[in-house]
Amino acid sequence: MGIPQSHLGTGEYVVLHLRTHMKAVFGQILLGVVLTAALGGAYYVEPESWHPYGLIAAAIIWALLMLLWVVWPIITWRMQTYTITNRRIITRAGVINRKGHDLPLRRVNNVQYERDLLDRLLGCGTLVLETAAEEPLVLHDVPHVERVHVQITEILFTDADTDGEPELLREE
Repeated sequence: MGIPQSHLGTGEYVVLHLRTHMKAVFGQILLGVVLTAALGGAYYVEPESWHPYGLIAAAIIWALLMLLWVVWPIITWRMQTYTITNRRIITRAGVINRKGHDLPLRRVNNVQYERDLLDRLLGCGTLVLETAAEEPLVLHDVPHVERVHVQITEILFTDADTDGEPELLREE
């Protein structure tokens, strides 16, 4: 789900709509697998005298841990988005309390990206957008960060008279 058209200005259009790379929730997914394996193990090691209440208690604990440590972080990840229009960069995050930040592209002085070894293997990275007056806007775990960097640079340095829109990137 991108930014609604009603939240865009006249003549403004969405160039890219992204969310952070799935790398951000790999740990939670792995934890979910471990918790599920632990529940399966509890079924086999449960003493007969605890049956069936021990398994019910283990299932309740499993469900609570999955909700707090796996499901909620994944929902939070899913709600964090980066939208780049021809005029601004929009970040949105949060499930219950939404937070947002809009950075006009005309205020961006420098665009750079950073990729460590894991980022290179997974195809993501950190995008740093510097302005003259503020702390840089740092977007972590941006998928295809090099292509996004090029896309933003093209928007920044393309003449306003250009009639074609930049090629859109699809969320993968």
